[in-house]
Amino acid sequence: MLATFTSNIMKIGIDIMGGDFAPKEAILGAIEAQKEILTEGRIVLIGDEKQARSLLLEYQADASLFDFVHTTEVIEMGEHPTKAIMSKKDSSINVGFSLLAKKELDVFMSAGNTGAVMVGAMFSVKQIEGVSRPAVITVLPKLKGGFGILLDAGTNADCKPEMLNQFAILGSIFCEAIYNIPRPKVALMNVGEEKEKGNALTLATYPVLEQNEHINFIGNVEGYNLFDEKADVVVCDGFTGNVMMKVAQSMYKIMRKMGSSNSYFDRFNYEIYGGSPVLGVNAPVLIGHGISNTEAFKNMILLGKRMVEKEVTEKIKKEFLTIQGSQN
Repeated sequence: MLATFTSNIMKIGIDIMGGDFAPKEAILGAIEAQKEILTEGRIVLIGDEKQARSLLLEYQADASLFDFVHTTEVIEMGEHPTKAIMSKKDSSINVGFSLLAKKELDVFMSAGNTGAVMVGAMFSVKQIEGVSRPAVITVLPKLKGGFGILLDAGTNADCKPEMLNQFAILGSIFCEAIYNIPRPKVALMNVGEEKEKGNALTLATYPVLEQNEHINFIGNVEGYNLFDEKADVVVCDGFTGNVMMKVAQSMYKIMRKMGSSNSYFDRFNYEIYGGSPVLGVNAPVLIGHGISNTEAFKNMILLGKRMVEKEVTEKIKKEFLTIQGSQN
């Protein structure tokens, strides 16, 4: 049973059963995150309570600093997302989303079955009114420091121009709130800078972005612009975004395998960013990498906390309400 919190205490829910190294790495990440959060929030550990308490005891962490929600089922990585969400009602993912929907959590995150997390988000907290499809972001380390983002990073393989247009709005709000970038520069990923270039999707999307008064659209960018300062938000379909994200991640892996270290390429380490926010749903949700370790879980928790503090979801709701009002 979830403990009763003081109304002004942030509730950060984490699925401790999700990920290849669950629940150990999730618990260790929660321990490290709690040291930074202190009294600003409570981390709610959702999963096997006995295992959670045993690990906290083993690593000499004070169990009274956490809250527990015991669950009896786990959605495994290889399970069909929709079937698992429908059948495993007492899974850590299902229960986490149920608590989020009832506002007993302020944010929920999991490194478990990605499809199940997306389905759970859509079934429980649902998408924000006016948003066609939620999008997942990936972080772009910039050559001169700082960060940008790319979306969609894999949720929507096939997109329509209006979806990319909405991704631009979602990404702009996130960048401004989390990275403090005023009027983020938005670009469309393409095979050339000229507006006449591209495939059917990019050719149809360009004029839509050009006419969008809610973003600072700067035109097309090419693959070699991804990590320079030209754009803060890069939009593309999820198929393209996922391929680009994994190519970028491979650069870091190759450097590590070669025994090399580089201050810039070290910033491609997924552990630094923890998890990927799902933008466009009615509450903050983050998806972690399946191989998330202690550092990744810690940073995912801290990013979730920051998203709540910066009211990212509320800002997105407000923006889309304004857009709908202007269209009526």
